[in-house]
Amino acid sequence: MTDPRIRRRDGTVRTGNVLVEAYAGYKGEETPRAFTRDGMRHEVQEIVARWYTDRHACFKLRASDGQRYVLRYDLDELVWELVMKEDPA
Repeated sequence: MTDPRIRRRDGTVRTGNVLVEAYAGYKGEETPRAFTRDGMRHEVQEIVARWYTDRHACFKLRASDGQRYVLRYDLDELVWELVMKEDPA
């Protein structure tokens, strides 16, 4: 079985449903700066909320298309997932 993750030299990580451009802070934590889904690149305009579980770092964010998304980073597998898109009310 092949690994679905592809880490590129530019620091992006390709997973099954999203390519994430992230910044690793001084503590090494990953913070999304932009992501590409279905060929469309979206810049992160604002991190609305962030929370952590034992295994994941989750980010609710507002993207350059005006939509809100939740990206989840698996701290064990080092994989990003797009888990939700929320249309603005």
